[in-house]
This record gives sequence, C-alpha cells and structure tokens, in this order.
Amino acid sequence: MVLPPAQRVTVPGTTLDEITLSVHDTGGDGPPVLLLHGWPDRATLWTEQADALAAAGYRVVVPDLRGFGESDRPEGVEHYAMTALVHDVLGVADALGIGEFALAGHDWGAGLGWALVLGDLSAETPRITRYAAFSVGHPAAFAAAGFRQKAMSWYMLWFQFPGVAEQVMPAHDWQFLRAWAQASFPPGHPLPEQQIADLSRPGALTASLNWYRANVDPATFVPTDLPRVPPIRIPVLGVWSDGDLALTDAQMRRSSEFVTDFRFEQISGAGHWIPQEAPQAATDLLLAFLAG
Repeated sequence: MVLPPAQRVTVPGTTLDEITLSVHDTGGDGPPVLLLHGWPDRATLWTEQADALAAAGYRVVVPDLRGFGESDRPEGVEHYAMTALVHDVLGVADALGIGEFALAGHDWGAGLGWALVLGDLSAETPRITRYAAFSVGHPAAFAAAGFRQKAMSWYMLWFQFPGVAEQVMPAHDWQFLRAWAQASFPPGHPLPEQQIADLSRPGALTASLNWYRANVDPATFVPTDLPRVPPIRIPVLGVWSDGDLALTDAQMRRSSEFVTDFRFEQISGAGHWIPQEAPQAATDLLLAFLAG
C-alpha cells in the first residue's frame, strides 16, 4: 500500500508569506476526507487508512503539514501559529476545489482538527461535516483533565526552550527519542526510522518543535487563544489508546462535555501512534464513522 504521488500545493499567505505543501490526493468524485498527521510524522502515517477509504469510494487528501515531510519549513516560531496552520488546511481544500469535507487528525493533527472544527462554528459557510480525533481530545477537555495529564505533558515545557531539545534528542543516534517516544514500537517497525530520518534534515527538528513553541501556553498546556464557543454539533469520534505515553483517557472522554454528538472508542494494546500501531482498528473505526 502506498499513497498516490504527492503534488505541490501553494497556499496564499495571510499576514505571512505563502507556503507550499506536499499533498497526496486520491482524486475522484467521492466524498472528500482530509487526514492530518501529528508530531513528528508526515502524510504516510495514514497510508493504510487512506488506501481503505479510497477503496470505499472516498476522495482522500493527506498533506504533509508545514514543517514536516516534503512541505516547506519556514524559519521562525511565528510561522507556526495555529491561525496559519488552520489557513493551510483550508487553503489546500480551496486549491483542490473541495467545499465540504470530513476530517480526521492524530496528535498535533488532532489539535489542528479541533481548531478547524471550532473555527467552523462561526463560519458563514461551515465546511466540516464530521470529525475523528485520534489521541488528542477537545482543548477545553485537555485543560480540565487534571494533574496526571499535566505530568504526562512534561515534554511540552521542555520543548519551549530553544536549542535544548535540539541538542539532546539527536545525541547518541537519537537515543532519547527512541527510549521515550518510540518505545512502544516492535523491533523493525518502519515508523521510528522514518521519523528520525525526517527530523535529521536541516532545520526539521526546530520546525517541528515550533508547533509547541507557537501554540502551547506553559501555564496551562493548551493553546493560548482558546476560544469560548458554543458546543460542537457535528458528529465527533474520539479514539484513545491505553498505551499512550502522553495522554490520559480523561482528556478524550471529557470531550463529550463540549460536543453534542460524541462517541468515544478505546483501543487496547496500542501506543500513541494509533494509525500505525493499530492500523486495522483505526481503519475500521474510520470507515464505520464516516458511513454514519
């Protein structure tokens, strides 16, 4: 299974310069679905799910988000603010002629997905029809998840210090990253080496960390501009895995307090990277959810 060849999609800038993203698009006339990866991944995180969704008749669009994969990696923390990331995704949809679409995200892709859904509440023409969040719950639920969640999010504080993680993580053949974030992968799984190869490129590690530096308030561990908005009324699926190293079930389960039509699913025996560590379960959940 492989994603279709990537195309280069240039998104016009808002207050910052335009950006060019690498985007995989299965094409076709089926209902569009956008899949958003997280840290420190690229579009291929979703390969199995994209293949299954395309086979089921969906048009699947999977971008490398800014700073990752083959997309541009602009210098400067200000280029990674959530408003710019949201603009990227909507700009990709516009460039591909997509109006309404279903959405799924994992890790930072899930955080970005929540921002897109929350922004859609006040849009003149709402575009997101349903949303599947993998691992990361509603930002208000995350903020209310208690001390255990904050303790598990320790790395968000560490990432705030420019140059520190950049020095520690690559040392001794990325020993820290392998022992911390990648410990749940079985020997020989290709994702850890893909992540390390990507992060080893000039400027890539800093670009990836800028997502945290631009969007996380060290005092609360949530976005600094968290809006107060009405409940989300589109269907939302929240998927959490019991082997997650960074996230509690509470921050996902409590998303139901902010969504009128929320469904929680737990995957047992998988670590944080659900689309790769439990690919069949993730695929089955997505197919059932999108089918309504």
